Amino acid sequence: MPLELTSTGRPQDAGHEGTRASSWSRQQFSVAGWALPRNRAASTTARSTRLPPSGPPGRRASPSYGLDSPLRPRHPGCPALTGETTNGWLRVRIAAKLDSGLECIVIKALPEFPWSALAPLRDRAARHPDGIVNLALGTPVDPAPEIVQQALCSAADAPSHPATEGTPALREAAAAYLSRRFGVAAEAGAVLPSVGTKELIAWLPTVLSVGPGDLVAYPELSFPTYDVSARLAGATPVPVNLDHGLPEPAPRVLWLNTPSNPDGRVLSADRMREIVSWCRERGVLVVNDECYLEYGWEQEPISILHPEVCGDSHTGVLAVHTLSKRSNLAGYRAGFITGDPRVVQEMLEVRRHAGLILPTPIAAAMTAALADDTHVELQRERYARRRAQLRPALEARGLRVDHSDSGLYLWVTRDEPCWDTAAFLADEGILGAPGSIYGRPGENHVRLAVTATDERIASAVARLAR
Repeated sequence: MPLELTSTGRPQDAGHEGTRASSWSRQQFSVAGWALPRNRAASTTARSTRLPPSGPPGRRASPSYGLDSPLRPRHPGCPALTGETTNGWLRVRIAAKLDSGLECIVIKALPEFPWSALAPLRDRAARHPDGIVNLALGTPVDPAPEIVQQALCSAADAPSHPATEGTPALREAAAAYLSRRFGVAAEAGAVLPSVGTKELIAWLPTVLSVGPGDLVAYPELSFPTYDVSARLAGATPVPVNLDHGLPEPAPRVLWLNTPSNPDGRVLSADRMREIVSWCRERGVLVVNDECYLEYGWEQEPISILHPEVCGDSHTGVLAVHTLSKRSNLAGYRAGFITGDPRVVQEMLEVRRHAGLILPTPIAAAMTAALADDTHVELQRERYARRRAQLRPALEARGLRVDHSDSGLYLWVTRDEPCWDTAAFLADEGILGAPGSIYGRPGENHVRLAVTATDERIASAVARLAR
């Protein structure tokens, strides 16, 4: 059977680097018998590189362009590779097996890391006399709670291997937290900790044996890691406008993110219930990334595991939670997933083999954080205050804030290309994230985080008032 790979790159859009349709630079395919370096495309036409018919392994030749130009194998018996574009994405096909009967192994290229494209804007903003106000990343800057730091230190003497499923205390604390804060009846035995949630999201389809020929769907405006999760598994990523329906044919996995990053929109309980029902009818696993569930402002979010959404059963439904935003623990890499016990158990078995295990001191810190609500309310007050200062200052300067009903971001626009708005802000020393990083619907917006310090937010407000 032929093998098929969908690459993770897309030729860059004309005019701006760093959009979600990222450039081809620094990307490379590796195939048994070949090395396929990627070169920057000057237009939206994908390019391929022809290797010399002979020469030492790893040697690269001058590029030869054209999608029907095969990549020559390094040794006899390797089939030629050809590329083609489908909706802008490069597909590389292996036409046959090796003569030995062994299939070639393909290591897929990934897009250029989106935030790397912010370097010119960062340099521009840093030239401001009062320094840069970095609102591009939603990274916490306030102290980790004292109760959490104490728990971490108390568990520092941890010479033995931890359990992949975490400690019983951690799993029980997570279940109690979901019940107390969100009305979710989670089973402690269906809680699986993770080394932060980005790795959990990125590898979830792979861990669940999703692969070539499968579809992984996600909101068309969303954090890039959902798309990457499909590509790491060799599956086909399918961006979806949830306002206009659900994907057909049905995917193996449907990612949700409500409250949403970057635009702060919240799906209603009715809409989520419709999505869960649709997924169950088709055998689709639906996973909601609930990292901003604590931060509803104009609209109160609801967990996908709430009885109003999924009924009395968590079958076919998972929720991802992180302590990065809730408890200022981004540096700890602390998160967990829960929901369908059968699926969680399947993930546990694979993660045991892979050694994806939360360190014992971090498990103790998570347990303390999940049992305490005081520090969460304090952090909510900080973000609410910063948000209340920044939003009117942006609006007074002529920027419109769209959606932003929840989460830690303001989704702003001047009804122009997002990179132009980002440059306008950079001239004031304010660094934002151009919305095209999150998908084509974001091309006229910039995401601004409220996670900077009080002093930096005040500085941004003063600059905008000039």
